[in-house]
Amino acid sequence: MKQKDLFLAFFRVGILGYGGGPSSIPLVHKEVVEKYKWMDSDEFGDVLALGNALPGPIATKMAGYIGYRVGGYLGMINALTATMIPAIILMILLLTGLNSYKDEPWVKGMAEAVVPVVAVMLAVLTWDFIKKSGKSNLGWAWTVVALIGSLVLLQFLNLHPAILIFVLLLGALLKKDPVTAENKQTGGEQQ
Repeated sequence: MKQKDLFLAFFRVGILGYGGGPSSIPLVHKEVVEKYKWMDSDEFGDVLALGNALPGPIATKMAGYIGYRVGGYLGMINALTATMIPAIILMILLLTGLNSYKDEPWVKGMAEAVVPVVAVMLAVLTWDFIKKSGKSNLGWAWTVVALIGSLVLLQFLNLHPAILIFVLLLGALLKKDPVTAENKQTGGEQQ
């Protein structure tokens, strides 16, 4: 049953994720977090952040990891197949058929009409992440600082997102957690 669910979830992502990898992220979130509950939003955010820091298309990396996590190696192959094969078949069929009509206004309009829908889907997912970050241990003040800093670094200074994500992950690993340090100190006094 899990393999069937994996296939259907990533088949829908593969067949409806128009506009590239980022446009498929909200669809993956909907299937993995909301529908099948294979992970929560925090875990999904971690997978997304790490996936963005690694080379290669985000949709296939997420499908491979989530498929492996849910169904082992067979799940990984199943999710990757469901993500890629429909798009490859559609691409061959549509490009063969539409290539002769590519300059027609209705074809251009069809492609342009998808862009605002993808933008709304990404905005909804972004707002969800912002709310979770603000309510987390990070708090609203650091969330706003991180948002503004990321905007400046990515948009105005053209820093590659992988560098920013790597630095943040490294900072989180090296940061001393005051609660853990306090627990160690308390545990040490009890002995």
